[in-house]
Amino acid sequence: MGEPVSGPQRVPLRTADVAGESGYSVQQVRDLERLGVIPPAARSSNGYRSYTPLHVHALRAYRGLAGAVGPVTARQLLAELRTETVAEAAAAINAVHVRLAREREEALHAQQALRVIQAETNTPEVEQDSDAMTITELAGALNVRPSTLRFWEQEGLVTPERVTSLQARRYDPSAIRAARIVAALRGTGYSVPAVREIMGSLHQLDGLGETQRILQQRLDQIATRTVALLRAGTDLAAVVGDHGS
Repeated sequence: MGEPVSGPQRVPLRTADVAGESGYSVQQVRDLERLGVIPPAARSSNGYRSYTPLHVHALRAYRGLAGAVGPVTARQLLAELRTETVAEAAAAINAVHVRLAREREEALHAQQALRVIQAETNTPEVEQDSDAMTITELAGALNVRPSTLRFWEQEGLVTPERVTSLQARRYDPSAIRAARIVAALRGTGYSVPAVREIMGSLHQLDGLGETQRILQQRLDQIATRTVALLRAGTDLAAVVGDHGS
């Protein structure tokens, strides 16, 4: 969490003061003000900027949010927090926590799917689970659109069972596992050709090891982003609390 901003709540601060308190350079403070990350500073008669501790909190909050969801989304969220009610702002911040938790859950599911694939590789006669999903069910489980699953099918990433082209898609456990891994890889930023190559090597020992490394890297990144969001908590509360006061 950020250290408390020194001084009374409305003591005017110079640009250099804000830079020192927030960890940004003077030019970065001006740039982030221009981008709307913080409210416009008051201007004195001689044109000098005058900030308040709230600007420092907003900059610290932006640093954490940018680490959690990226700079563009962080800018949008901070702008929204300044116009929403306290309840709406709290819900928006909670949605970021939920998003990160969901990404972590998807990566863990993909890891489990990979372990099953590894077991099947080592023991080909392993008994298969009979559970299957429709395209709607699987899309809901992965938090993607059915059209995304159809696109993955067209690209050869996931293959559902269909006796004829007119019948509804049916995803058996093997296809479900493949879809979970594809979802995690795409969430990590891998292109479709790269995912296709990884999926094609899954039943090889080197492919299994590389995919496991990628998924663990994904989990590590989510953990880092979650910590960044937690560190921003006090400053986000100050931004929301100031608006609601």
